[in-house]
Amino acid sequence: MDSVRLFRSSGVALAATLVATSIGLAQQTSFDRLPPDQLDVAPPSARVAGTLGDLTIRETSCRSLSSDRLRRRIVDLAVQEWGFFGFTVVDQTRVEPPGQTDRTTRTTRGRRPRWSRLNAADSERVADSIAGYWTVTPEGSWIIDRQNQRWSDSGSGARWRTPWSAAFVSWVMCESGLDESSTFRRAVAHHTYIDQAIRARDGRGSPAAFTAYDIGETTISPGDLLCSGRRPAYRTLAERRRQLGEGARTHCDVVVKLDEVRDRILTIGGNVRGTVGLKLMPAVRDPDVGLRPEGGRRRMFAHLKLRAEPIAPDAFDGSPTILAIGCVDGLQAPQLVAANLVGAGTRTTRC
Repeated sequence: MDSVRLFRSSGVALAATLVATSIGLAQQTSFDRLPPDQLDVAPPSARVAGTLGDLTIRETSCRSLSSDRLRRRIVDLAVQEWGFFGFTVVDQTRVEPPGQTDRTTRTTRGRRPRWSRLNAADSERVADSIAGYWTVTPEGSWIIDRQNQRWSDSGSGARWRTPWSAAFVSWVMCESGLDESSTFRRAVAHHTYIDQAIRARDGRGSPAAFTAYDIGETTISPGDLLCSGRRPAYRTLAERRRQLGEGARTHCDVVVKLDEVRDRILTIGGNVRGTVGLKLMPAVRDPDVGLRPEGGRRRMFAHLKLRAEPIAPDAFDGSPTILAIGCVDGLQAPQLVAANLVGAGTRTTRC
């Protein structure tokens, strides 16, 4: 099958690189996206043309698709981008013993590592994909122009100057079929669509695809968004309501799995330590709503619930990218196995 050839082409390098990788700081490796017959996605890089330093936008529109598979598609797209960027796993459930220094994870005196940025080669490889994320936002043109200048001044390995996590979420929603700003306000800052979801919760008749809830107020499902506040460090929606429309440093990730066995929630976000990364969030069981995030580096203050029928809590496991991993003989991803994301020696019925 095509996915086997895609994985085989980089399998040796991938396996060799991942052997030395630990949870919390996964090294970047090349990974091709799946062919359209397995996952019908227009890659974000197809939205731009030219070379680094001279990129131009060729496409800004979004797909218009039925909502019956919206959740499934949001999860599948997020997982594929995570694989393309190198399967980085950030384990927030671990607590390092005080005084421990780990050269692999760069953890010193109990502090978590700040960043595991892409190296110059990987930055260049994914640059046009990140540019593609920007194309769906209203400010994408000038941001790409500014980055073109940076590449011209500093070389094609220069990393993105502007944080792109909200652009990543905007592209996922755009490619998933949310094509109207009335359903999802694509933006360079997360607070724009957080505020849209809050207004949808407070008003009537809003067509917004997401509705905002406090953490623990309703059940979390794959395809939902979990959001934290940095500046200000919001604790509740009420605190954000008092500042609707004002700028704020916030971050949201896509929920891809509720891991009931290990009491954790798996999310994928953009610009997580400079890459598309998967977080293992600690969670507690609530008798009314099931798993909800608890602890971790930043407190979640907003749960944006997608207005669509729920899907299986382990949607991550059935995504085409994860299924394809099991179709390659001899290919193991140690950080995925160690995090119990895939089983050792996994083979799927689709192989």
